[in-house]
Amino acid sequence: MGGGLASPVPHGAVEGLSSAAFPPPRAHLVQPSSKPARAQEPPDQRRPRAETPAGAPAAGPRAQRAAEGAGPRSAATHCGPDRMPNPGEKTPLGDGEDPEVPCSPGKARQPEETQRGDMPSLCPPAVPPSSPPQALSMAELLETAQEVSKMTIAHEIVLNHDFKVQQVNFAPNSLESRVKETLHKAFWDSLKEQLSTSPPDYTHAIRLLQEIKETLLSLLLPRQTRLQSQIEAALDLELIRQEAEHGALDIPKLTTYILSTMATLCAPIRDEEVQRLQSLTDPVQLLREIFRVLDLMKMDMVNFTIQSLRPHLQDRSIEYERKKFQELLDKLPSSLDHTTEWLRKAAADTSASPSLSPSQPESNIPPASSLQGAVHRSSDLPSPTSVLNQGYMSLLHWEPGQEKYPETLLMDQARLQEVRSQVNRLTIIAAVLLVTTGMCGSALCSSPGFVDRLKRVTEVLLEGLPHTRFEEALLDISHQVCQEVSRTLSQLGCPPLSSDNTASLKGQIKSITDKDNAVRSVIEQRIHSFLSLCLSPAEQKSLENFPKGLAPIQEELREVGRRFGSVTHHNRQVFGPYYSGILKKVLLPEVEPEAGIDSF
Repeated sequence: MGGGLASPVPHGAVEGLSSAAFPPPRAHLVQPSSKPARAQEPPDQRRPRAETPAGAPAAGPRAQRAAEGAGPRSAATHCGPDRMPNPGEKTPLGDGEDPEVPCSPGKARQPEETQRGDMPSLCPPAVPPSSPPQALSMAELLETAQEVSKMTIAHEIVLNHDFKVQQVNFAPNSLESRVKETLHKAFWDSLKEQLSTSPPDYTHAIRLLQEIKETLLSLLLPRQTRLQSQIEAALDLELIRQEAEHGALDIPKLTTYILSTMATLCAPIRDEEVQRLQSLTDPVQLLREIFRVLDLMKMDMVNFTIQSLRPHLQDRSIEYERKKFQELLDKLPSSLDHTTEWLRKAAADTSASPSLSPSQPESNIPPASSLQGAVHRSSDLPSPTSVLNQGYMSLLHWEPGQEKYPETLLMDQARLQEVRSQVNRLTIIAAVLLVTTGMCGSALCSSPGFVDRLKRVTEVLLEGLPHTRFEEALLDISHQVCQEVSRTLSQLGCPPLSSDNTASLKGQIKSITDKDNAVRSVIEQRIHSFLSLCLSPAEQKSLENFPKGLAPIQEELREVGRRFGSVTHHNRQVFGPYYSGILKKVLLPEVEPEAGIDSF
């Protein structure tokens, strides 16, 4: 899990600090637990809560497991009945990765009206008319931000199968890290001083035991009533207070029971952590490490809950996201302005193109009779699907920060920008390989491992670089490619390349980033053509036939296409009715939409 919070302390030890000192993590983390603060406890005697993102779900792991009715340990065959699964273990998913859930705002189409790869044929939802922006109160803004955060987390869980809670790690010498370490050290030093007095002061220690008890109970399943009774009896706080008042409190005995219970409840990957605690003899250090391991156990439980909820979220994500977006649209009627402008540009680009793509057949255009008196569609009017697909493809050319991203795609902006970066890298790699093989001939390129070595060298030198730095990277790539060519020619007993051919090869590689470079343009066009097929489920069979020149990157390109298609398919299912309403106004501005008419 990497280094986490180096020294956890009781809740409240860092309370009162400015939020600027501990900025919340990004929205891709969810709140491991939600336990109400105890108002009667002084701030210096409570353990600080772990940093969690704003708007994370408030339900704790115990309540979520009660709704699920299934325990973490029972999900793995090698685990005992009461133990968690390892953080990396997967739980079975539902029958479908991208289930289609009908939307209540629109009218569902009949089976015979289904069209390949088109948007859901629903009446567009009621989009609030344009009106002057109204100022929202601070409470309304906070409520809206919380709803958006919840929708974002649910969306991330559905689309990102690797999504999980991770510990928040501050930079070693950062202000946050220094403040946290200072406060933690002060708290544990204070506890050590209390236990060293004669007679010992157990005030803080008892409150720590209370938190440990609450944490252990939160990790139990509803059916584990017997273990719950045992914990309640062994960690009876009233009895512990009486023993402390009479000097009979046996902390080593209590910690032994706590470690035994932790070993019963933890995931197998935490067994070694729990065993190491048994070798600690200093009570303060032992309590500190117990809290650290309990935080890991709570994080494991949250990740298990996420895996358990994912199939259920997939079944309802389309309906849930559409409902939440409609609520946001009701509060902020201008929440589709950028989306409208995006589709307007896509419609203009599609109309200006010479012909429709094969993956966007004319059969997707609804018959003119369905418009009930509307003007007849001209022969060059693009279909709604072709316009939407053009809009998706245009996002692969957008520079971050230079365009206003569509509101309906903000949750996928990072994913689509990553796809764009991968497409740019694959374009350079394929172009370098094509130029090299064209210059060196088939005899050299057929040498075992030659193309793979060139590909690996190019990948390493491009890794992590933005496309704006590809030009300087190609200078190093050209030198490495020429060295690899010379080495391979020497191994095959062939004469080396002449100085003119070597200079020509370097020059062709360095010119790949030029705007008018023919090789790069052809490769880029072929990659985009392949990705356009990923937008239509009906064209999946044609994905096996890769365009010429892309064979060396086919595995990477197939994975990029899968991710691109998954994101756009989910987005189309969620926001299809909104796109239909916008495209009807863009493509047929003379037609007044009527209630009950099927949308595009």
